[in-house]
Formats: sequence, structure tokens, C-alpha cells
Amino acid sequence: MEAVQLQENTTDKLSLPGKLDRLRQACQANPMPGLSERRAHLSQLKRALLAHKQPLCDALALDYGQRSDYDSLIADILPCVMQINYTQRRIKRWMRPHRRHTGLLLAPARVEVFYQPLGVVGIIVPWNFPVMLSLGPLISAIAAGNRAMLKLSEFTPHTNAVLHTLLDQVFDENEVTVVEGDAQMAAAFSALPFDHLLFTGSTAVGKLVMAAAAPQLTPITLELGGKSPCLIAPDMPIALAVERMIFGKSLNAGQICVAPDYVLLPRGQEHAFIEAYRNHFARLYPQGLGSPDYGSIINARQYERLTGWLAEAEQAGAQVHPCGNPARDDVAHRLIPHLLTEVPNHCQLMQQEIFGPLLPLVPYDSLDEALAYIAARPRPLAFYLMSLDPALQARVTRETHSGGMAINESLFQVAADDVPFGGIGASGMGHYHGHEGFLTFSKAKTVLSRGRFSTGSLVHPPYRRWHQRLMMALFLR
Repeated sequence: MEAVQLQENTTDKLSLPGKLDRLRQACQANPMPGLSERRAHLSQLKRALLAHKQPLCDALALDYGQRSDYDSLIADILPCVMQINYTQRRIKRWMRPHRRHTGLLLAPARVEVFYQPLGVVGIIVPWNFPVMLSLGPLISAIAAGNRAMLKLSEFTPHTNAVLHTLLDQVFDENEVTVVEGDAQMAAAFSALPFDHLLFTGSTAVGKLVMAAAAPQLTPITLELGGKSPCLIAPDMPIALAVERMIFGKSLNAGQICVAPDYVLLPRGQEHAFIEAYRNHFARLYPQGLGSPDYGSIINARQYERLTGWLAEAEQAGAQVHPCGNPARDDVAHRLIPHLLTEVPNHCQLMQQEIFGPLLPLVPYDSLDEALAYIAARPRPLAFYLMSLDPALQARVTRETHSGGMAINESLFQVAADDVPFGGIGASGMGHYHGHEGFLTFSKAKTVLSRGRFSTGSLVHPPYRRWHQRLMMALFLR
């Protein structure tokens, strides 16, 4: 995702606070929506999403220039439907107050944790999966009883129009508000005093969003990206490794925050990997660059960034291995996967999240060397291990840090309903999806209650009475 500079726009700032105030007033009028209201909203959202699935696919294809309907269905629409189904089955249990242990010191008393809506949640949506990354957080926010304001990407105008229509059919302006605009609007949006702000995008822009939110002390969830490694262990057959990881780099032409960003493989296996990758890509996309199932780069700006980084690496001495011929279409901004070897470390491809169909190969001589290479770099959003050795799987799981991990698979860890999704360090903070999404957008409020009888007076001054000395002797040991 591109690191645009956030700037201030006075006009947008004047209009956005009014929208936020309207949502806040609605929260005050109905601070704790009940189970039936939340379920009704989720059911209506699902019906509207299914009714608009083809218009959304058509709009995404228009925004990209070429995007398979199946890519949009499997990566944008299906995850939202599955998340709604999962949430509907569990929301009653999530909303229930949780009884907690009081301990002898507080007895007799009752302690419970109540989960209350935070209020108004802000959601900043990127361009790569604009349906899933707008409706996904919204589903969690609505399940937790919140109102929401969404800032959609300016790079997906056709999709935004369908989302506007879809959401207007489900929510009124006092429940969900949608805004659009460029980096200036994003700056103003980030500075609003939301009760929680969720941003999905690049690490560079995430820092700007966090800085804009800091003066208001707005709680924030950052879903960033980074350079997610794919480590092929010595025991793993190269062809099997390629089969398991290639879809994660091919879907949406690699414009995915959890796509494999580079491959670590045993030295001497580079040629075998390249041949296996080319062969498997040809099976997935028989028409190569012209395959209707293979997507375009979102716009000319992103295409020029990728081709510029490719040219920089080649000029610095990298060897480039395209997976087809023709390898690019500058007019339609389509780019075949390019594998690269001998890429100097100073090149942008080795320093920045690639977010496209370019894949550097990094050979290693020992597994210790490979793990040290990963540990020396910022912690990624995803980590992919290709190995059939249970002991090695356990070791790598223990010794590496990442937002999420998949063994002998790529990308599909994000599709699991009942697990949190989020980064670590430079790849983000906080998480959502599943129960964790409900918790992220809820305030867990502790409530201690006592009846007519209370032991609290036993600890009141004057101190050092006999029962206080006895209490200290019993508990301070």
C-alpha cells in the first residue's frame, strides 16, 4: 500500500466533526443496543451483500481494469458472509456478562465483567480489498453495539458507489456514515476523536495515522503489512513448496498485505524453484498475462512503482526471471510474476513491502542463518514455513515472531473465523476477527457489587487494629 502523505484539509475537518457528533448523539440515545437489534443489522447486511455481489464484482473489475469475479468473491465477499454467519451464532454468548472470582479478601461480593459498546468506531479502508476491509471491521463493530464512520479509498470509486448503496439500504445516517476523499480527508478523519480507530494500510501511513490520533488519545488498531517471509526448509520438496505458496502471491496479483514478500530457500535450489514456479503458474493461468483469472495492478501509480523497483534491482545486478512472455502490459498496467535472484540488499525490493507480483529469492546455507536473517528484520504480518518435519515446525514456531503463521500453506490463515488477525511491531498493533474483534470494539467494564453487608469497613482507619493485623498476617505471606 502506498505511503501517501497525510495533509490537512480545513473544509473536510469542518464537515467531519458534525457527522461524528450526529453519531455520538445517537449513541447517547441508545447506548447499549440489544441482541435482537445487533442480529437484525447483521442479517440485513448479509442480505444486502449477497444482493450486491455481482455489482461489487463488476465495480472491482472496473476499478482495477482486470480482476476476476472469483478473486473478488473468494477474497472480498465470501469472508464477510462467513464472518456474519460465525458472529450470529456466537454473539449472544459474547454479550453475556462474565462472572469473575472475587477472592477471600473481597468476600462477600459479586464481580462481573460487562462488555459495553465503545461508541463510535472510525474505519480507514485501503484499496486492495475494499469490501472485506470495510465490511469486515464493520461487522465486528456492529456486533459489539457501536456506530461507525468509514473512510473509503479514493482509488476504488466504482466499488465505493456500490458500498454506499449497499450500506444505505441497511443503516441510517445515525448508525453508519461513509465518507470518501484523498489524503487530506484521511488526515482530517484520523484526527477525529473516535472511541476507536482502525486503520489498514502501509507502515509509513500507519505512523502518520497514529500521530494524528495521539492528541485525542484515540485508541487505535493498526493493520499494516511489511515483508512477510516464506522459509523453505531443506526437507521440503521444492515443487510442493511452490504449490503451497504460489496462490498467496498470485491472488489479486500479489496486492495483499499477507502475500509472501520474499523466499528463503537452500542455496543451490534457486533454479529448481524458478522452474517449478513457472510451470505451476502456467497451470494456474494458461494464457499468462492475458488470463482472465489474473488481475491487473490497481492503477498506473502502483504499476510505475513496481516496474521502477524492478528496473532498479536489475540495474544493481539482480537477475530477473519473468514467469511468462509477454511479461508486462504498460497500458493496462498488467505485470506477470517476476522472480529475482542476487538482489542487492539496498534495493527497494529488499527494503520495502513489495505489494505486487515481484518475488526475490534469498538463498541460505543453514537454517540458523535463515532464522537469523528473519530475526534481524522488522516483525512481519505473516510468516510462511514450508517443512514436513514436526520438530522443525515446532522450533520455528517458537523462535520467530509474526502477526500470524501458516505451515505448508499461504494466505489461508486469514480465513480462519475463530482466531485473531493482527500484526506485531512494524506490521501493526491490536487485532480483530472473531471473538477478538468483538473484544477490540467493546469496553470490558468491571462491576463489583455488594448487598447490605460489607466487609469494607474492616480496612478503614484507624489502622493497626487487631483484625487488620490478623488480615495482614493471613494475606501477606
